[in-house]
Amino acid sequence: MHKQFSPFDVLGHVNRNARGESLLPAAPALRDTSVEHTLRHGDLDHASRPLVSPKPWSPSGAPPDSGSASPEASVLPRRRYVSVLNKFAIAIASSVIWFGLSTWLAWAWMHELAALAGWSVAIIAVSGIALIPGFMNAFLATSLLLDRRPVRRRLVGYPALSILIAAYNEEGSIADTLRSLDLQDYPGGFEAMVIDDGSKDNTAAIVAATSYPWLRLLRQPRNMGKSAALNRGLAEAKYHLIVTLDADSYLYRDALRNLVERYMNDPVNTVAVAGAMLVRNSRKNWVTKVQEWDYFHGIAAIKRVQSLFQGTLVAQGAFSIYDRKILKEIGGWLDCVGEDIVLTWEILGRGWRIGHAEDACCFTNAPDTLRQFVRQRQRWARGMMEAFRRSPGILFKPRMSTLFVWWNLFFPWLDLAFTVFFIPGLVLAAFGVYWIAGPLTLALLPLALVMNFLMFRVGSKMFSAQGLRVRRNVSGFLVYAFCYSLILQPACVAGYFSELLGLRKTWGTK
Repeated sequence: MHKQFSPFDVLGHVNRNARGESLLPAAPALRDTSVEHTLRHGDLDHASRPLVSPKPWSPSGAPPDSGSASPEASVLPRRRYVSVLNKFAIAIASSVIWFGLSTWLAWAWMHELAALAGWSVAIIAVSGIALIPGFMNAFLATSLLLDRRPVRRRLVGYPALSILIAAYNEEGSIADTLRSLDLQDYPGGFEAMVIDDGSKDNTAAIVAATSYPWLRLLRQPRNMGKSAALNRGLAEAKYHLIVTLDADSYLYRDALRNLVERYMNDPVNTVAVAGAMLVRNSRKNWVTKVQEWDYFHGIAAIKRVQSLFQGTLVAQGAFSIYDRKILKEIGGWLDCVGEDIVLTWEILGRGWRIGHAEDACCFTNAPDTLRQFVRQRQRWARGMMEAFRRSPGILFKPRMSTLFVWWNLFFPWLDLAFTVFFIPGLVLAAFGVYWIAGPLTLALLPLALVMNFLMFRVGSKMFSAQGLRVRRNVSGFLVYAFCYSLILQPACVAGYFSELLGLRKTWGTK
């Protein structure tokens, strides 16, 4: 039995009271917006009795800055505090230094390759497989070292939630998903709607036979896609806060509580918070074993850093919370393969903030065949391109998180360079031809190990706090660390070309 950590032992300040009303002045850029962080009458469950009452900011004192400053300043006021802007500047400076050093080390390599194929090819290849990824990794590593997550605090009252579960042919998992909701012991009330999207199996029958008082079944007349299913649920939702949950996901204990507390404790301009996704079926085969590390390391660390700099780029539909007013203002989920990233960028494009609850743990079934995995990552790549097409202005928003949007713009180049240059370069190196991959390339491996160590340290601390244990999965880690990109990046390239060619889109694998 693992000791359960109570996140409510440390008190600080919150930015909203129990009714969800702001205790801070609105940020200047947001004063004129029509979207407010208030709960409607009946949203709050006053029957809840928290163990610890919050210690809200007193209007007689000086309010903390609600602009670009991190909530860390209000949570730990006596601690030596480095502002988020300064952390950003330090991370950028470290990345620039690393980029300059790696460019100097790679100069001879670029000269040799330019003599064979010209400077254009040399710059595109070396920058795409070494220099730019090195800059990104240095930024990520520095940011993780500087990150100090603000402490979540218990609320006086917990708002009621409307939980939307879009389901298509999920007879094997929907009962477990609903059971995980029933075991949450959330202090407030909630309703859950399973929107059956024309399933051809027994999904609807299983839900109909389940007698939870908070559960409703909505049936679509035919298979209309995930976006349509979620919009149907949004139209019939009772409460102000909307939670989306995939039909094959399992919420770990206190996941709802942790998600809501992060939402309510985050800066007032936060209108959505992404939960933490982890792999549930990781013991099945090597495909799921590798993805366990991708979710636990790569995806979690990137979301953590993006949240630190005020703009998580994807509030994934698998488990996130949203302000219903902003969803209505945007028009809900658009009909596309990357509906969650398109929605997220619409929100960011309007100046709002999206957070990340790293300890609101949701375990999901990852693709368990190589074909399903490739299809999933192709869909994610297409979703990113859809987001760029629908929200191009986000590239020019004057905010720290815009850096990550530009990173996404570079990803097609990096994935293509890895696929076209680095993979063939490995084959040539096996025959003693070191034009692209050679001894210098091996110098990247220590940096990869350092990055994975930092990610592991951050993730394992969160696991320990939640009473979880990182299981031994050495074979999966080795494949993830050294071979994963050989599958992932070509799959992304295929997704980019599928979108450019306008090939048929399907809901497919999540």
